[in-house]
Formats: sequence, structure tokens, C-alpha cells
Amino acid sequence: MFSLAVRSVVDLLPQGGSQCFPFYTYSPDGSNRCENITDAALEKLRDHYRNPAISKWDIFHYIYAVLHHPVYREKFADNLKRELPRIPFAPDFAAFAAAGRELARLHVEYETLEPWPLEWAENPAYPLSYRVEDKMRLSKDKTALAVNSSLTLAGIPPETLGYRLGNRSALEWVVDQYRVTEDDRSGIRSDPNREDDPQYIVHLVGQVVRVSLETVRIVTNLPPVFPA
Repeated sequence: MFSLAVRSVVDLLPQGGSQCFPFYTYSPDGSNRCENITDAALEKLRDHYRNPAISKWDIFHYIYAVLHHPVYREKFADNLKRELPRIPFAPDFAAFAAAGRELARLHVEYETLEPWPLEWAENPAYPLSYRVEDKMRLSKDKTALAVNSSLTLAGIPPETLGYRLGNRSALEWVVDQYRVTEDDRSGIRSDPNREDDPQYIVHLVGQVVRVSLETVRIVTNLPPVFPA
């Protein structure tokens, strides 16, 4: 199980059985926008934490952080495979709400972040190119990524692999998805390179490294999710 915040309504996620929990819900024609957190839930949390200033967005971000907590995920691993998440009252609501807000920002706005400063190792035997020719390749120790024959991105911190989307790290997911493919039957070619931004994928890798490291940092520093 993993949780991922997105900017718009999700149509289809790569993993089967995914569920979407939006902050707003709408009628089929797009009208009648309603908050997906009930007033009853809001009052319940305000009463429990004795804080009338708690908002529905605070609750949304609180839940997002709880769903990232490693102890929570381990304790309810089997339950999360077959039923909706059950959210506990963590001792420190404010800390979880703040962490969830920052996690959501990172995960939604990852393409606007400053890329992590990786080392660009150029191979002088080939003309420099930023394009993925077929697929990128991680080194055995996963600290370097060959974009193509001419360019390798080195100095990937090992902690990057700690941010996982299912059974793969976010970086490994990008490596798998951002490759050039061609359908054998139709001949349709899928090319992730962007003509208007030749360095798009190179920058994306740096941004995913930054998101991964920041996510690991935030999750590692989450307070206890259950009372002592």
C-alpha cells in the first residue's frame, strides 16, 4: 500500500485496486462541489484534540501523513489490502497535519522543484545528448543512472530508494516508465522525450531524487502515531 497526492481527479493509476479520496466531490455534471470530510468528522477531531481551530484541510493533511507512517503501515498491512484505512488519533495532531501538508506539496508540485544537484558525467566518446534513446539504466549500487551512452547522472544518495511507490522506489518507477517503446502490432511509438525541453527527463530525475529525499526526511521525523 502507498499513498500519493495528485493535483487533479485520477482516471487510472498503474496499480490495480487503487482508490481515490478527493478533498472535494462533484455531481456527474461537475456541479455541486462538496467537501469530502464531513462536519461530524470535523467536530469529532476538534473535540478530541480540544482545538476549535482545526480545519478540514488540516484533517486531510493529517490523514496523508498518517498513511505514510511506517509503524501504521506495518501494523495494518494486511487490513489495508482489503478494507478502507482506519485512522487513529495520533498524540500530536499538529505535527502530523504539518508533515502531511509538506508531503502533499512535494508530491503535487514535484515538477516545479529545484532538481537535486547530481553529477553530470559526460562520455567524450559520444556527442552530448539529454535524450533517452531506449531506456535509462541504474548502476548495480543504484547511485548512478545512465541516461544514454553520452550522459550518466551520478551521486544519487542511497536514501533516495527509501521513498517507495508500491514495491519500487519512485526513482525506479521513473526509470521504468520514461523509456522509448514501440508496439509490435500497431507500430505506435511512445517517446517520453520533449522536443521543446530537451533536458526535461534529466531535470525530472533530479526532481524525483529531491522529492524522495525530502519525503524520507519528513517520514523519518514523524512523531509516534499511537499513544505510548
